[in-house]
Amino acid sequence: QVQLVESGGGLVQSGGSLRLTCAASGLTFSDYGVGWYRQAPGKECELVASITKTSGITTYADSVKGRFTVSRDNDKNASYLDMNNLKPEDTAVYYCNADPTVQGLCFIWGAWGQGTQVTVSS
Repeated sequence: QVQLVESGGGLVQSGGSLRLTCAASGLTFSDYGVGWYRQAPGKECELVASITKTSGITTYADSVKGRFTVSRDNDKNASYLDMNNLKPEDTAVYYCNADPTVQGLCFIWGAWGQGTQVTVSS
């Protein structure tokens, strides 16, 4: 069974940092790109960061550039989202997605985890 599990979320004060982990199983992880998405209640799900399956090229939403870093370790079947200088507007449920090509669309293509809550207080 293909499974993705996000972890590392929690409550942090503005300016703090968190590392989110996406642990994958049931797939050849190196065959998939990884997208990190987030969604707050009543708001649209958005692509935050991504990393390709081969070249390791990363992309970031303008709102998180310079603050977030996405990486992957294929030997550990994991992707990481390092979040620094967190802001209240970063509060959301964060999801990871594994797909041969990152689509930028939530909950449609590829495998998805259950999400992990990130709450940033001011």
